[in-house]
Amino acid sequence: MRELAGQRQIPVLLSQLSRLTTGSPDLLWTTVWILGTGALWAWNAAFLNHPAFLRLQAAFLNTMAGATLTLLFTLLMGWSAGVLLDFLSRRPSRVPYLLLTFALNLIRSLPQIVGILIGYVLLTVFIERDIVRSTYLHLISTALLISVFTFLELADLVRERIDQYRKSDFFNAMLCCGIPERRIINVEVLWKNSLAHIVQKLIATFGMAIFLQCSIDFIISVGLSMDVSLSNFPPTLGSLLASLDSKQDILAIGVALTRPGYLGELFFRHLQGISVAFLIVFSLICMYKISNGIVRRYRL
Repeated sequence: MRELAGQRQIPVLLSQLSRLTTGSPDLLWTTVWILGTGALWAWNAAFLNHPAFLRLQAAFLNTMAGATLTLLFTLLMGWSAGVLLDFLSRRPSRVPYLLLTFALNLIRSLPQIVGILIGYVLLTVFIERDIVRSTYLHLISTALLISVFTFLELADLVRERIDQYRKSDFFNAMLCCGIPERRIINVEVLWKNSLAHIVQKLIATFGMAIFLQCSIDFIISVGLSMDVSLSNFPPTLGSLLASLDSKQDILAIGVALTRPGYLGELFFRHLQGISVAFLIVFSLICMYKISNGIVRRYRL
């Protein structure tokens, strides 16, 4: 009887899940990402050798942890910068506002990949001199470095939302009611009326952090400092993709194009490189779809 009841619940759960995700593309793609990653994990657990499976797990977790830390730093820095710019722009003295704007424009003028690469060079020097030793400290330093070049978009969004509400009667009415301006901006404008915009920007930042981290780690592992990257840097999907085993696995795709019968071997003999490449591309596509889904859902 219990097995029969369980079999009856499965179609009901699937129906509820389908109904929930039909009108919410962001939830649908979040589910796709979780299920796809879980299916890949199960396949690797079954067919990938244990040491490689542990390396893949560590690389994926480090990459997701770094992207999550970048998201948090971006939220803190972007929110603070946007509010601070709004505050300084309304002071009688324009000097602090102009100095902060000039500093932010300097960061904005430097390409993201170039700025992060320069920061990674400095981080590599610190690792070589044993200034940065802990894996956690490295992940935090990397996330902070990436967030320096990603928080400006969120700061612009925060500033835009504040300016939009300042022109409305909503803002002036709350001021007339005696509500402090800082509460109006941080709670009423940003938290209650701009949360969907901020979440959409943060999800896009999460995907951007994955792309930047994997790209820079790949460059570092290939040509900047092999001794440091292989022995001291925590593994990420980018550095694992640059390893010799993964390179050979990726090159095996070319063999399968000329020998179609070899295609089935890719998912058993060359699983590490294929899995790393799939995780990077699949995660980026899902983050893009989730971000666009929030735009469509809330008509931002």
